[in-house]
Amino acid sequence: MKKQESFKEKLKRKMDEYVQFIYVITRKFPKDELFGATSQIRRSSLSIILNYIEGFARRKPRAQLNFLEISYGSLKESCYLLYFSQTQHWISEHEYNDGLSKIEEIGAMLWTEIHNLDKHLD
Repeated sequence: MKKQESFKEKLKRKMDEYVQFIYVITRKFPKDELFGATSQIRRSSLSIILNYIEGFARRKPRAQLNFLEISYGSLKESCYLLYFSQTQHWISEHEYNDGLSKIEEIGAMLWTEIHNLDKHLD
């Protein structure tokens, strides 16, 4: 019998899928953007999952919350960069919508984690 995926495992999986998606679409970005938008969107997408993981490695709830908020900020940064990439015609409208859908789902789940942790600190 297969073990059911926990909320945290599902969120990590979704974050990983998003990073993989970003790396695939950025392979076709202009070469002169390698140290600009390509690097920035890759770093911001990686920061989402890396800060999430680091947050739960911390023992203190306030430290955990800080890392989750950094993760959420990186998600918002990545969202803008995805939009920017579409306006520059580096990605298709379909790719943009696919990425945006992933961002919205991750954002809702991450916000739930932040809210649940935050209400325990008050």
